[in-house]
Amino acid sequence: MKKYNILVTGSKGQLGNELKKVFNNKPAFNVTFTDVDDLDICNEAAVFEFVQKNCINLTINAAAYTAVDRAEQEKELAFKINEKGSFILAKVSQQNNCPLIHVSTDYVFDGKNHRPYIETDKTEPVSMYGKSKLAGEQVIEKTSQNYIIIRTSWLYSSFGNNFVKTMLRLSKEKEEIGVVYDQVGSPTYAYNLANAIQEITVQYFKDKSSFVPGIYHYSDEGVCSWYDLAYEIMQIENANTTIKAIESKNFPTPATRPFYSVLGKEKIKNTFNISVPNWKESLKICLQELNNK
Repeated sequence: MKKYNILVTGSKGQLGNELKKVFNNKPAFNVTFTDVDDLDICNEAAVFEFVQKNCINLTINAAAYTAVDRAEQEKELAFKINEKGSFILAKVSQQNNCPLIHVSTDYVFDGKNHRPYIETDKTEPVSMYGKSKLAGEQVIEKTSQNYIIIRTSWLYSSFGNNFVKTMLRLSKEKEEIGVVYDQVGSPTYAYNLANAIQEITVQYFKDKSSFVPGIYHYSDEGVCSWYDLAYEIMQIENANTTIKAIESKNFPTPATRPFYSVLGKEKIKNTFNISVPNWKESLKICLQELNNK
């Protein structure tokens, strides 16, 4: 049986770890998971050599600079990883006739919409992180003809650092937690996004014409505020901690966050026939996994 060689970057992150789970026991794929210690995506010669040496047939870029607040001070590093790294992966993928699946963010928008963002809406990032991720999208579009960019939002997982794990930790330390209620979006369980990427990958190797290049949106179904998400976590966990609703202006951060981050997902659902789970059901699954660790 023919085996397809897949490169996954950013393997130590939330999404990278979930991709390990969804590609586990898939005999058709030989997946190589790398992080910066194994492969520096900002080193073009190293990436080119790796792709050629390992006969890579498809690349999934889950590597990114994601420290939203720190990016305001570390602009050069954010752009190096999110723009230059994306450019190199797109260039090498194009040179080797190898499709690229790249993960981006809702932070490419300014958050002033009142309806779900669709892929063709104007991008207007309000943070350095968002600007660096948009720059990454733009260099991929200019460099490659065979790419899929998936924008996602509010990613969480049983791996790494994220809002869900922070709330669980604080619930053991505090009787009351203030959480903003005026930022609205859709939480995304990284496992679900990984599964969607795996489905697109499987479809591609069955029928290469199924790989329709372009930008897509993926987040879990449903809408909530950060306050709603925190409240739901406490309800599921039967925690005694009180969640207090506060305004963003009373919780200042170095980076500006979009107030509205809901992503329209019709394009990815219709193009790849992907079903999207509800955020509340996904949250229960993740919390169960955390409790089992």
